[in-house]
Amino acid sequence: MADNLLPLDGVRVIEMTHMVAGPSAGLILADLGADVIKVEPAPGGDKTRGLTAGGVGFFAIMNRNKRSVMVDLKSSAGRAEVMELVAEADVLVENFRPGAMDKLGFGADALMAHNPRLIYCSVKGFLSGPYEDRAALDEVVQMMAGLAYMTGPPGRPLRAGSSVVDIMCGMFAVIAVQAALRQREFTGRGQRVASALFETCAMLMAQHMMQNSMTGKAVPPMSVRQPAWGVYDIFDCVDGQLFVGVVTDTQWRAFCGGFGLATLAGDPRLATNNGRRENREWLIPALASVFAPLQRANFEAKVAALGLPYAPIAKPEDLFDDPHLLASGGLLDLVLPNGITAATPALPVEMDGRRFGLRSGLPKPGEHTAEVLAEVRRAKRNRAQS
Repeated sequence: MADNLLPLDGVRVIEMTHMVAGPSAGLILADLGADVIKVEPAPGGDKTRGLTAGGVGFFAIMNRNKRSVMVDLKSSAGRAEVMELVAEADVLVENFRPGAMDKLGFGADALMAHNPRLIYCSVKGFLSGPYEDRAALDEVVQMMAGLAYMTGPPGRPLRAGSSVVDIMCGMFAVIAVQAALRQREFTGRGQRVASALFETCAMLMAQHMMQNSMTGKAVPPMSVRQPAWGVYDIFDCVDGQLFVGVVTDTQWRAFCGGFGLATLAGDPRLATNNGRRENREWLIPALASVFAPLQRANFEAKVAALGLPYAPIAKPEDLFDDPHLLASGGLLDLVLPNGITAATPALPVEMDGRRFGLRSGLPKPGEHTAEVLAEVRRAKRNRAQS
């Protein structure tokens, strides 16, 4: 990768989004180098800025590396400014409720007639079909598509502990946008693309759907599941807990050798992974009794030396001090609206060993309005003169 050249340099994105799913698509595009112009409604800007409690971090995590333009979307002048932005754009990303963009005059047909090269990306609750006009949220589709059922204990559905569907839906939106940009190189035309929360959650459920199809049995929640591997558990020790996975027969032999488990190593019932899985009812308690007297540091060191998959049980705030994230460029220092500097995860990809960092912090509401409008008007004049 050439010095200072980012993969999406030269791509201009108009983002008309809020909350998590739409902004996450804009964030990925922005981190990869696109000029993402966030259009915020006057007078207060994106309402996500003012969320509290569990939503207090939404704006901060999803809006770095973007420029903010504030317009009155209900006024003719404001709508005209949006049309000016669209005329010079490659991509528009929106996640308004069904029909809202059409009412504002910013539906796909109107904007693509204005700019035939535009890729119009909708991040929706549902793709085309019987549900397409329904509003949706991450938690709604987790309930609908089975993720909450799989996460909670029996009879107590529980949403996953992150906005996982929102974020993955944004990722699929970016995949579609990049594919459309590539196709435009051949056709010269833009197109509509969409990703949706419900279908994203259905994708997450594919492994469980296939389990049901292949076994003919109802799939139990993860809290009471039968894992695919015989040893795949959280074990208590003197001063904490450690997750350990033993997923191959080679690992099992190494595991037994490392912990002096000769009797278990020689038991023919445990020679294969399927055998260990079938004997979990007594095997896991037997292993637990071996690990209970150990100090966690010693337990972890021994498992690591054996090359086994393992993990201490961390809390979100532990990631601020994670040595791997700190050493690898996995955390970016971001100044929050209250003036505090906090670490936020970088985009979790590398290209030629390069991580994508912070080019600009969180924009103030409408901070770049004059700058951006001047740019697009200058581009329009230059085009007219050429």
